Amino acid sequence: MKPFMAVWPGRPCPLGATWDGEGVNFGLFSEHAEGVELCLFDPKGRRQIERIALREQTDQVWHCYLPDARPALLYGYRVHGPYDPQSGMRFNPKKLLLDPYARSIAGTLRWSDAHFGYRVGSRREDLAADDRDSAFGMPKCQVVDPAFTWGDDRRPNTPWNETVIYELHVKGLTINHPDIPQQLRGKYAALATPAVLEHLRRLGVTAVELMPIHAFVDDHHLVQKGLSNYWGYNTIGFFAPDARYSANSTLAEFKTMVKTLHSAGIEVILDVVYNHTAEGGRLGPTLSFRGIDNAAYYRLAPDNPREYMDFTGTGNTLNMMHPRVLQLIMDSLRYWVMDMHVDGFRFDLAAALARELHEVNRLGAFFDVMHQDPILSQVKLIAEPWDLGEGGYQVGNFPVRWTEWNGKYRDVVRSVWKGEGGLIGELAYRITGSSDLYASNGRRPYASINFVTAHDGFTLEDLVSYNEKHNEANGEDNRDGDPNNRSWNCGVEGPTDDPDVFALRAQQKRNLLATLFLSQGVPMLLAGDELGRTQRGNNNAYCQDNELSWIDWSLRDKNEALITFVQRLAQLRRRHPLLHRRSFFQGRRIIGPEIKDIVWLNPDGHEMSDAEWGQSFVRCLGVYLAGRAIDEQDERGRPLIDDDLLILMNAHHEAIPFTLPAFDSAQWHALLDTYQDSAPAPEGLGGGEVYPLQGRSVALLMQFRRPA
Repeated sequence: MKPFMAVWPGRPCPLGATWDGEGVNFGLFSEHAEGVELCLFDPKGRRQIERIALREQTDQVWHCYLPDARPALLYGYRVHGPYDPQSGMRFNPKKLLLDPYARSIAGTLRWSDAHFGYRVGSRREDLAADDRDSAFGMPKCQVVDPAFTWGDDRRPNTPWNETVIYELHVKGLTINHPDIPQQLRGKYAALATPAVLEHLRRLGVTAVELMPIHAFVDDHHLVQKGLSNYWGYNTIGFFAPDARYSANSTLAEFKTMVKTLHSAGIEVILDVVYNHTAEGGRLGPTLSFRGIDNAAYYRLAPDNPREYMDFTGTGNTLNMMHPRVLQLIMDSLRYWVMDMHVDGFRFDLAAALARELHEVNRLGAFFDVMHQDPILSQVKLIAEPWDLGEGGYQVGNFPVRWTEWNGKYRDVVRSVWKGEGGLIGELAYRITGSSDLYASNGRRPYASINFVTAHDGFTLEDLVSYNEKHNEANGEDNRDGDPNNRSWNCGVEGPTDDPDVFALRAQQKRNLLATLFLSQGVPMLLAGDELGRTQRGNNNAYCQDNELSWIDWSLRDKNEALITFVQRLAQLRRRHPLLHRRSFFQGRRIIGPEIKDIVWLNPDGHEMSDAEWGQSFVRCLGVYLAGRAIDEQDERGRPLIDDDLLILMNAHHEAIPFTLPAFDSAQWHALLDTYQDSAPAPEGLGGGEVYPLQGRSVALLMQFRRPA
């Protein structure tokens, strides 16, 4: 490969490596650098073939244009400047650095001491820079051709209140699926296969939430133990899809996946990690941002710039207060929406993005910019509303246009079905959309992303099978992971052949799933829960890229009844507007003197009294929803009407006869009962008659109101 003799000045914008059809423009921001070199490599990334000093600098962007460069070219940067950690400067031109704007990253990180900017083993990392070259073990950035035929691709734009989310890991969902071609398993392309699409449609899924697919690296300490950063919350490239999930190493594979999911009516939401990077704390490696401009990209301790402010538990926090870092994140988000056609984002540890100085500020610069952006303000935005810093638990405090993982929903639903008392009042708030959290600032019930399980914690099977976490496989003597799981093993820890325990666990899973799908808000289902997937009690399987984390599709036949149950729940939710309202219940009379939009009932069929709400022994509740009182319109302005629904919940271990309300002479018909595997016969029961509500069960009944 001949050297690129021609080097033109180029432009400072756009940042990154941009192919314009004739050549490639390179732009790299560094506020404090004294010099920048662009390094070009052979097609295998093993040999550096040219080193070009960037002589042009505009607005702190170093840039050039190579008229002879073409897509697939591999490159990296070396940045010159002072190595003085005490003042926050960690430049080291011996370290090859990844472009923060790289659209593709080829190769894997091969760990060695050369990746660290300081001499590993020295007593202080600020004494001297390490002089070993890191290029051989570094992945390389790759110039891409963004051309792709999107055709008539259209985003489904599913309304929030009609959304059902399925959280999945690209590899974990597909690596063992017998109906996916072998060469596609574990890859982006696998999500676009008929086998996966059919399963998603059967479950009523309208959006997949992909665990992190931004390019990430495996932590050094995990690799040393033979483990990996399986979950992917260790980002090093905010524009590049991770290559390990690609069957053909092209952007077209990811784009085809998105296009195919869209054609099936399924949105694509990315779990994104903008709060920190894979470079860790002060003793971490120098892979990109640290070597490009440590003081600009990271939050450094004001009184000791050698140290990093860590609100994430990973060693560093990106400096959202720097305009170029904020630009990086916004450019990344817009790229994924405009170029890759994704439909939204779930922001990991989103409270860290709102921190200005030390406090979480929900009106911080990040949210201001997001709200005024004509592109990003229109996609789905989900916050994980906490971080690990002081005051970091911010459930309910994010601004309008944002939804949140509702950790309070998860906790109370788990605790109620575990059998704890004194929670019936909070449960009422949670299953009706958490108006106490979201109504005061103009948000709607769908601001609440409801979940019982997620990637972080027990699976549904383990939630009903283990009292304690069992994380020994992680190599940390079971010290990692949250010990407060609010789980109940139904009498036996772990696997059992006891038919009574097995039946109780199956019923508890149905209770948790029914609560999830019958609640106001947006239900999120963890991939594999419908199959009875287990991680054998591991509630922190972040480093387990193996059978412990991968979905076992051989469970399908054994758990067909559970899959069918989830399917029926999704159908009921979709069929009844009462179960996915756009506005909160008012608890007031809307039709005549008797009919409220919602009525809370005790087992005698009477409205709950203030005294009953406060009784710690109460574990049974009825929720009457008036289908004639939705007080909402469809997209064509027609009034919405539904049948009346009655949700009965009994978390007590004994059966409780429940007297059905008698607002009029219409009969009640049972649609669902978690005490049984299959739907009960729709035998009519009149008001004042007793429904046999079994111990630890949920029932859904209906009075016909809509025209046939």
